[in-house]
Amino acid sequence: MPDITEYEAQQIEQANAANRTPVVFIHGLWLLPSSWDRWRAVFEEAGYATLAPGWPDDPTTVEDANKHPEVLARKSVGQIADHFGDVIGKLTNKPALIGHSFGGLITQIVAGRAAAAVSVAIDAAPFRGVLPLPVSALKSAAPVLRNPANRGRAEFRFAFANAITENEAHELHATFAVPGSGVTLFQAAAANLNPWTEAKVDTKNPDRGPLLIIDGEMDHTVPWAVANASYKRQKRNLSVTEIVKIPGRGHSLTIDHGWREVADTALAFVQKHAKP
Repeated sequence: MPDITEYEAQQIEQANAANRTPVVFIHGLWLLPSSWDRWRAVFEEAGYATLAPGWPDDPTTVEDANKHPEVLARKSVGQIADHFGDVIGKLTNKPALIGHSFGGLITQIVAGRAAAAVSVAIDAAPFRGVLPLPVSALKSAAPVLRNPANRGRAEFRFAFANAITENEAHELHATFAVPGSGVTLFQAAAANLNPWTEAKVDTKNPDRGPLLIIDGEMDHTVPWAVANASYKRQKRNLSVTEIVKIPGRGHSLTIDHGWREVADTALAFVQKHAKP
């Protein structure tokens, strides 16, 4: 797997030079680091130094990703978590972590390694020990589990953009959507069947730090039952653990028209537990 990219090294250098609390944004499947650009501006304005590293081999643009989907394939949860761990390990100050979807799972894995000052997991993919698997989650994942290349507009509409208009769904698909690695989906789906799965979180580490779980009320991919089951496991931790349901929102809540409400919810939690 590749080392830290030049772009990521520049972000690390800038964050360390700023000597402020870093905020590391972790994207999920079918998105790129650029999906966090508006969030980064909000957190920078609030006084934080922000970074949005990629998954290993992430292309720079959506256009490049769709031209060369093969570079996004075969990335495992463990490889992605280790890559973000490497980036975070080069920061002078302990960061806040904010992740969406599989990025929310990676956020919890890395926080469980005591690498975070505070964490926010949004619509986070389930980890080993989270038992509910509602029909809507199975339907969302089914096209990719059958064929990881089969990630078209219809699947995007049901799994990602069900709570917004058809026009906005098409716009988000054109602006943000890229192919993804089916490996991660298989790992999450089989997490409770595989004792050696990489999709596991150390929820008991006393140095995990405060954690906020956010979930969209209408999310098909990570329904409330999944988010709440994750919360019930995480709240056994000695650190603060909270959960928030965002009414009327689906899996696209970090990039659609209502992104700012979610960003402000995450920012308030980070500000409470990690000063800029």
